[in-house]
Amino acid sequence: MKRVLMLVSLCALLCYTSCKTDKEEKEVETKFLVTNPVKMDTIITDEYVCQIHSIQHIELRAQERGYLEKIYVDEGQSVKKGQLLFQIMPKLYEAEMQKAKAEANFAEIEYQNTKRLADSNVVAPNELAMAKAKYDKAKAELALAEVHLGFTEIRAPFDGIIDRFHVRQGSLVDEGDLLTNLSDNSKMWVYYNVPEAEYLDYKESAKEGGKAKVGLLMANNKLFNQEGIVETIEADFDNETGNIPFRATFPNPNGLLRHGETGSIQMKIPFQNAMIIPQKATFEVLEKKYVYVLDKDNKIKSREIKIAAELPHIFIIESGLSESDKILLEGIRLVKENEKIEYKLEDPKHVISHLELYAE
Repeated sequence: MKRVLMLVSLCALLCYTSCKTDKEEKEVETKFLVTNPVKMDTIITDEYVCQIHSIQHIELRAQERGYLEKIYVDEGQSVKKGQLLFQIMPKLYEAEMQKAKAEANFAEIEYQNTKRLADSNVVAPNELAMAKAKYDKAKAELALAEVHLGFTEIRAPFDGIIDRFHVRQGSLVDEGDLLTNLSDNSKMWVYYNVPEAEYLDYKESAKEGGKAKVGLLMANNKLFNQEGIVETIEADFDNETGNIPFRATFPNPNGLLRHGETGSIQMKIPFQNAMIIPQKATFEVLEKKYVYVLDKDNKIKSREIKIAAELPHIFIIESGLSESDKILLEGIRLVKENEKIEYKLEDPKHVISHLELYAE
């Protein structure tokens, strides 16, 4: 009889313990984490595909016809302003200049003789004027011959880097033939297109008269070590794309960037007193964003929200929430509309700080 009583007591104890454990587990399982939206200053970084151009990138072309007698530089070589690059055979132009010089000297002698005779009233003033005009014409032809001779030397108009050659030494080149390109890479112009809405955000957040600083993510996914400045925004939007071109200028002291490269511009846009919530507190229905909000009776209500911007792990809210709202942070798939829940309220700043979010 004692054994039976002990067995019954043991079963009752196990049953009570099991029920208590199940009840505690159920209470734990139904305790949902809830938080509030929080307002703080933060920065979003927008990326735009960009094209990188030299601040000066020009074509060097032959200005006279002739044989390319000498090439003084190599492809990819850095050159200085005024440095001789190419020499077109100058013999013909040298001969023309000598001829023009002789004719100018002859015309000068004639003019001086006529002037002396005119001073003695031996010849008429008209004859002196004709001699003077002939002398002036000869001087102009000499100057023209010197210009043509100078065109046989192609010199660098600025410091830069020589591109590939389109001709070789000994080639017969015509006037206007492309010899090579020259790039000034001391500074780089970086062009990128910004959508209309983001352009408006940029203009609203930009300081009056100030110039925004941007970063450049290169093709190897590394950040360029110099900051750029947005210096130019074009006048018109592209009606087909809805974009407007921006131009940022980057110093390039080490010559790392070259004309024609691509990359991504990183432009930071500050948001003052922005309302922030974790992305994991949202869900999507038919391409619209929703959150679960607790009413005064602790019942779940879905509410549509508008997103102003997206950062890693968080959304910046445009409309739909206030700081006093309690939103469901976890367990979104475990609840139903109008369901009453037990919850634990988490400090929103503590929640945000554990999302590996950079904000300031």
